[in-house]
Amino acid sequence: MDKIIINDLRIFAYHGVNVEEKIHGQNYDIDITAEVDLSAACRSDDLDDTVSYSRIIKRASYAFTAEKYDLIEKAAQEIADTLLSDFEKIKAVEVTVRKPDAPIRADFGYVAVFIRRERHA
Repeated sequence: MDKIIINDLRIFAYHGVNVEEKIHGQNYDIDITAEVDLSAACRSDDLDDTVSYSRIIKRASYAFTAEKYDLIEKAAQEIADTLLSDFEKIKAVEVTVRKPDAPIRADFGYVAVFIRRERHA
């Protein structure tokens, strides 16, 4: 299956179990891979035959910031649900949400969750 890939989308949001995270917020880095049949777009060179990555970014950003969640698992699910709902051409979506500044007393690059969701027939 062909894929539309968006890497390192940086979004500021207010997710977290700690009250401070919901008050002060922090940056999150998000990767989105949408499985889409791109064969028609490859032939036609027409935006209507694909899914606009600009629209994917706008909808994912909205879904991620519309509410404050305790868990980044829930925030990732909201992105997946929104993209599958809004774009019929997307057959499956993978979402990785990285939290590089998680309030954990340890030396680490980031913590993250990865989910994959598929359209059900």
